[in-house]
Amino acid sequence: MSTEEWGRMGPVVVKYSEAFKLKVVSELESGRLRSREEARQRYGIKGSVTVAKWVRKYGKPGIQGRVVRVETTDERDQIKALKARIADLERAVVDSKVQEALHKAYFDIVCRECGVKDPAALKKSIAAKLSGQGPPGQGQK
Repeated sequence: MSTEEWGRMGPVVVKYSEAFKLKVVSELESGRLRSREEARQRYGIKGSVTVAKWVRKYGKPGIQGRVVRVETTDERDQIKALKARIADLERAVVDSKVQEALHKAYFDIVCRECGVKDPAALKKSIAAKLSGQGPPGQGQK
């Protein structure tokens, strides 16, 4: 990681060694440095996110910051109810797929037993009758 500064002769690039980066991260992990900001100030690190990048790259998961979710009892209850609803819907989808597979199997058996040569045409004819259009080629009565 390097930081660019402007000196009298143009930009000055500050490069930090791996050992230095590891030292800063180690001090943060051990508690000798209380925050990333303290590390920046103590060692004169210019970039505002430089230390954070080092911690992400070299640090243990514990010091990378935690997300704490604060929720009310109502929100917790709502989340619980929604998760239960999702589980119910997932079970309903599975049941529906099983029913669909059974209906398809029964239809195939009936077509075979009744000698239906074109099950797809029969399906179209039945669908047309159920939708109120009547068989293909005939108008409604």
